[in-house]
Amino acid sequence: MITILCIFGTRPDTIKMAPVIKELQKHRKEFKTITVATAQHRHMLDQVLEVFKIKPDYDLNIMQTGQTLAQITSRTVEKLDDVVARTKPDLVLVQGDTSTTFLGSLVAFYHKVAVAHVEAGLRTNDKFNPFPEEVNRRLTGHISDLHFAPTETAKKALLHEHVDPQGIFVTGNTVIDALLATVQMNYRFDSHILQKAAREAAEGRRLVLITSHRRENWGEPMRSACHATKRLARLYPQVNFVFPVHKNPIVRDVVHPLLSGIKNIYLIEPLDYRDFVNLMNLSYLILTDSGGVQEEAPFLGKPVLVLRKVTERPEAVKAGTVRLVGLDEEKIYRQSRELLENSKVYKRMAMSVNPYGDGKAAQRIVQAIRWYFRYRNTRPQEFKPRRIHS
Repeated sequence: MITILCIFGTRPDTIKMAPVIKELQKHRKEFKTITVATAQHRHMLDQVLEVFKIKPDYDLNIMQTGQTLAQITSRTVEKLDDVVARTKPDLVLVQGDTSTTFLGSLVAFYHKVAVAHVEAGLRTNDKFNPFPEEVNRRLTGHISDLHFAPTETAKKALLHEHVDPQGIFVTGNTVIDALLATVQMNYRFDSHILQKAAREAAEGRRLVLITSHRRENWGEPMRSACHATKRLARLYPQVNFVFPVHKNPIVRDVVHPLLSGIKNIYLIEPLDYRDFVNLMNLSYLILTDSGGVQEEAPFLGKPVLVLRKVTERPEAVKAGTVRLVGLDEEKIYRQSRELLENSKVYKRMAMSVNPYGDGKAAQRIVQAIRWYFRYRNTRPQEFKPRRIHS
């Protein structure tokens, strides 16, 4: 029996870890799966756990109001150290680029336990952008024994850093596995605002979905994006603009004063995962600084304008379904107008190659773990991108 300790702590890493946990649990005679939630983000984590019916074996509940990165680090290391000492796993599995990801791998290293990294190899080559994620994933990569790269680009980044090729597996991204399990036809929202938006989308009224929350965009960059959104809403009164506003006061203090009171802009509370991906599926266009949305939207055939200076997910930019527009008001405004007015450009983006997955990443990850411990003579099958179907 191989004991695997799965560590997660935020909404994004839990969404992407969930399909792997569920796949491991299908093989109970082969794997003992132990789940640990640091609860780095409490509320947003809990609703994802409910969606995927995961109850953590250990809930460290480290979140505190106004917590700093240093406080997250000290509390997480101390509590994870105790869990790893108790459970004595054969492998620690971490996902992505959060503080939980790096600290989980660090504690495993202290106990001389092998580490497997889901979504390995993403890089911007700028240690402060995104912050602190770029350094978290680099440090995790130096510790890990197994690297589950979502794409060939991520694999090449790992090889460039002299990671052992035998430990790298191209799996696709587990976010697509999660998406396939969650997006529904004729999905019904509880919110009256979203019911109205969904009804109008079905009648042909286009919906632009907007998200913005990243630390490096706080302040003036976020204001620029909001000014562009206001201009677009006034130019296109027949288009709905839906903006789930992050709970962070720094974000709200920018967004609400600039965008409140405009008839076709809906400023709503943050959505749970199920509502969000189904709203994304109804959208015509997405403006975002989120990393996960850059992966999910291409699978759904939704063009994305990325409100960031750099992206660690260049595959969709290269494929053509994502554009990196930054935070310049005029550029956001101009490129949004092009997609809202030029149907040929829009269709070209919407029907580009999906580089991120086919819904079988979790299966490939479990096969690779099995190979690592038991079967070294045959490599598991790797993921190859495919074109989005119209």
